[in-house]
Amino acid sequence: MAVVCVDAGTTLIKAVAYDTRGAEVTIARRRTAVSRPRPGWAEQDMAAVWEAVAACVREAAADVVGDVEFVAVTAQGDGCWLVGADGEPTGPAILWNDGRAAGIVERWAAEGILDRAFAVNGSLTFPGLPNAVLAWLAEHDPERLERSAAALTCGGWIFSRLTGLPAVDTSDGSAPFTDLRTGRFSTALLELYGMPWAERLLPRLLGDDERVAPLTGPAARELGLPPGTPVVMAPYDIAATAIGLEVTEPGQACGILGTTLCTEIVTDRPEPGDKPVGCTVALGLPYRHLRVFPTLAGGEVIEWARALLGLRDPEELGRLALRAAPGADGLTFLPYLSPAGERAPFLDPRARGSLHGVTVEHGPEHVARAVLEGLSLVIRDCLEAAGERPRELRVCGGGAASEVWTQLIADVTGLRVLRSADAEAGARGAYRLGRLATGGDPGTARIRDAFEPRHDYDAHYARFLEIRETVAATWGRP
Repeated sequence: MAVVCVDAGTTLIKAVAYDTRGAEVTIARRRTAVSRPRPGWAEQDMAAVWEAVAACVREAAADVVGDVEFVAVTAQGDGCWLVGADGEPTGPAILWNDGRAAGIVERWAAEGILDRAFAVNGSLTFPGLPNAVLAWLAEHDPERLERSAAALTCGGWIFSRLTGLPAVDTSDGSAPFTDLRTGRFSTALLELYGMPWAERLLPRLLGDDERVAPLTGPAARELGLPPGTPVVMAPYDIAATAIGLEVTEPGQACGILGTTLCTEIVTDRPEPGDKPVGCTVALGLPYRHLRVFPTLAGGEVIEWARALLGLRDPEELGRLALRAAPGADGLTFLPYLSPAGERAPFLDPRARGSLHGVTVEHGPEHVARAVLEGLSLVIRDCLEAAGERPRELRVCGGGAASEVWTQLIADVTGLRVLRSADAEAGARGAYRLGRLATGGDPGTARIRDAFEPRHDYDAHYARFLEIRETVAATWGRP
């Protein structure tokens, strides 16, 4: 029997089929569009996401021999995917990288609400979290809230289409309304944000022993699978990826080089730190949490640099960067290019990117190197904010295909960096968790290769921080 695992990313849906030995048989992919109808907004058509998922599952299942034992689902997290009492969308999904609620978050910060909430939840609110989005809708589109019955996540939306159950995994539900110590939604947090009215929109939290539900008849017809096929709700993508990389023991760390650069460290002591920064997310395994630092600067910065320099693909950007020396001859890049600013390892919706130290002697190769170094310095910044230095860093995601960038990450962080052998580490995590949830053997992670540090970037990191502190005072000025 085979297994099909879905990983619904922000711009790419994947379905991976695994054989009885746990080997990847086939991968089906579909692009999904992110709409930006206004500056700072980021939305998706929920029906289009579901249609892409169904198409990927049909394609992957068609390539396997025998029955599909179960389907497991992981997906992008955060944002707000509102559905009505009939389970249908009440409008487009508002995504994790949407910035429309920046003013609300800034107001909460000024009133000390974010700090008080962090002491309960262990996560620092940013504009793309459900509390901020729902508060914005209450001010600007209350009619949509009246028509809505549940605020889901992407994974919760897909699970509801597959099983008819409007619910979310505990990892997806970790921020912003969960009390870190009880693992349940907190009425005190709802009151702190001034939104007790939102309690009716909070979906059911599925615990570790509640992850499996049967595929409904209508969904089965769309997927071409038998009704009743078990569906497993895996943790959302950042937690599923850690499980896929076998980063599950305290002190282990991994990095997802995707649309977001997500740096994560496992802990068995889910206590909020002294400084409100990052997020704390249930890993999906007993007594394990992740300290998570998901940036808003990531893969889009690579694409921006590629287009700016007139290059064909990210690989050409890497080759160009190799023509410049470490440090890019004094050129430093702050990669905060998201219209929503930055959320980790610091929160500032006004953060903006910039190049520093430019002279006429700098060429395209220096810009390419500075961009990759800037993104790598952000990863180091996130590791430093975690307050615990790991022995190594396991990486995956589209950016991990670049040997140049992976080597730079090793150089900048001073850590041994290992690349996953799986094409889709998030789907692998869904597979491993699905095996556990259905009483099977999850197997082990596969490592492709390793990169050792070759250059010292301590001075470059200090300069990066100094420049950021200096220019931050200009962010938000006309």
